[in-house]
Amino acid sequence: MSFAAPTHLTREQVAQFQTEVDAIRERVMNDLGQADVDHLRRIIWRCRASEAAGRALLHFGVGPLSWLGGVLALAHAKILDNMEIGHNVMHGQYDWTGDPALNSQTYEWDIACDGDSWRHSHNVVHHTYTNILGKDRDLGYSLLRMTPEQRWKPRHWLQPIANAMLAMGFQYGVGSHDLELGRYKHGALPKPVFMDRWKRFRRKVGLQWAKDYALFPLLAWHGWLRVLAGNAAANLLRNLWTYLVIFCGHFTEGVAIYRPEDCENETRGDWYLRQLSGSSNLTGPRWFHVLTGHLSHQIEHHLFPDMPAHRYAEVAPQIQALCAKYGLRYNTGSLWKQYGTVMKRIWVNTFPPKVAVAQG
Repeated sequence: MSFAAPTHLTREQVAQFQTEVDAIRERVMNDLGQADVDHLRRIIWRCRASEAAGRALLHFGVGPLSWLGGVLALAHAKILDNMEIGHNVMHGQYDWTGDPALNSQTYEWDIACDGDSWRHSHNVVHHTYTNILGKDRDLGYSLLRMTPEQRWKPRHWLQPIANAMLAMGFQYGVGSHDLELGRYKHGALPKPVFMDRWKRFRRKVGLQWAKDYALFPLLAWHGWLRVLAGNAAANLLRNLWTYLVIFCGHFTEGVAIYRPEDCENETRGDWYLRQLSGSSNLTGPRWFHVLTGHLSHQIEHHLFPDMPAHRYAEVAPQIQALCAKYGLRYNTGSLWKQYGTVMKRIWVNTFPPKVAVAQG
């Protein structure tokens, strides 16, 4: 992987591309209405029903099959809350409804990352500086080396292990992301700012642990161990799934990396091109897209982060047609094909530059 080359498009073509992408967005945003609200309401109902069923099976079920059913139902609820509901609501996709329960600035989700931290690290930093080395901290989550342009350090010998640990505890990786430990360690982040973020992180983790690992197990009385294990397993499944979806949307083969100087004086058309080349999609049936929070359409999400995500399937063929028209790559593939290229990048970039060249 090398830094993204300047686009082959002329400035006039970039401007025209911008106009056509803007037109796609405008058509959908002008068409928002009750059907979009109804979709989210159905998902919220499904999430709550699944959680209730999962907790009932864990609390009152007998035997391993009811435990497994409870784990899967609870994990399903947590995935919906995290992906199709929380992520999308906090992007402002439903602010236009005026519903306080769907307000992006006050919504809180069932995850170890508090909403304010996520809105800053994800909405502001990641979506503004997508794949710009040194600015987008989602590039390897400040833990993994995902491109040769990132400086190799001895700790990267262990990055396959670090990757597995990040996957299993992904909610904590997301939750601690806004702490910016590296900047704080080197004096670039003021201590009062760090301490405020640290307190919010600890408080949210404490609330999550109190709910899943204290309150519900205690309510089960003699079945506390069954419930405790079930809650831990459900959280693990949710973590692994969200990690898989996020990594397959950002770190597949062919995803472009940019230098800060590549993005100076960037127009909105240039920003669209960077989002397009810095993202990748996943193919699958409708239920699969819902479980990913429609981040299986990561390209469309990066182009239109405030568009209700269930509309991405509608605009994806239009974006793909634009890519064909302008000779641009539209990176898409199956889950396991895309994840295979992610693991290849993790493995290759585990080694120091000279060793990596030899491995190639």
